[in-house]
Amino acid sequence: MESLMLGLTAALVWGIHDFTVRRVTSAADSAALYLLVLCFGVLWILPFAAFSSGWSALTPQLTGFTILAGLVYGFGVYSLYRAFAIGPVRLVAPICGAYPLLSVGLAMVQGREITGLIWLAAVAVLGGVALVARGEGGDTQGSRRAAILWSMSAATGFFASLGMLHSAAEQAADLPVALIARLAGCLGILALVLWKSVAVRPALKVWPTLAMMAALDLGGMFAVTAAGSFDRPEFASVTSSCFGLVTVLLAWRFLAEPVRPAQWVGIAVVFAGVAVLSSQG
Repeated sequence: MESLMLGLTAALVWGIHDFTVRRVTSAADSAALYLLVLCFGVLWILPFAAFSSGWSALTPQLTGFTILAGLVYGFGVYSLYRAFAIGPVRLVAPICGAYPLLSVGLAMVQGREITGLIWLAAVAVLGGVALVARGEGGDTQGSRRAAILWSMSAATGFFASLGMLHSAAEQAADLPVALIARLAGCLGILALVLWKSVAVRPALKVWPTLAMMAALDLGGMFAVTAAGSFDRPEFASVTSSCFGLVTVLLAWRFLAEPVRPAQWVGIAVVFAGVAVLSSQG
C-alpha cells in the first residue's frame, strides 16, 4: 500500500510539473527555462546532500558514471521542454511517458524471452500513440512531426538516465548521486545556452514557477526512490509511469486543449500498456 501511494504521489507531482512546463514554454527559450530549473534543483537538494553519509562510497568511476547519467537526464528533460513548446500535451505526454517500452527492445537485444503479455502491451502503446498522433490537424503536420521526434528523444533520455541513476544509487547514497547528476545536467545545459547564445533574462521573470517545478521534479524522484524501502516497490514504478495522464487531464481541464474521442481512447490504451510494461520490468 505504501509503494502504491508513493507511486501515485510521484505521478501527481510529475504530472503537475509537465503541465507547468507547457504553461511557461512561451516565456523564454526551453534551454534557459530548464537551466534555471536545474539551478533551483541544486539549491533545493544541496543542504540535505551536503550532510549525507554516502559520499565515501563515491569512487572516481562511479562519480564519472553519475555525471554521464546527469548529462543524459538533462538532455532528456530538455527534449521534453522542446516537445511541449512545439506540440500539444495530448500528443507529447503519451510519447514521453512511454519510455518503459524501450525496456522491451533492450530485453530483446540481451536475448531475454519476451512474453505474449509484454508483446501485447508494446503493440498497445505503439498503436495508442499512433491513434493520438493521427487525431491531430493536418495543418500542423510539420510541428507535429517535430513534437513527436522531441518526445521520442525525451523518452529515450528518461529510459537511459533513470536506469543509470538507479544503478549508481545502489552503490552510493541517493542524495550525493542526485546532487552530482543535477550539477552535471546544469553544466551541460549551461554549455548549450552559451553555445546557442540563449537569452536567460526572460526566464527570470517566471523564476518562482521554475523554483516550484524544480521542487516537484525532485519530489517525484524521491517518492519513487523511497518506495524501495517498502513491500512491492514495483507498484511505485507502475503508477508513477502514468504521470503523463495527469498532464493530459490538467491541460484538457485548465488549458482547454481539445481531445477527440478517438484520442481519449488512444491515450487510455497507451497508459494501460505502459502500466503493464512497468509491472513486467
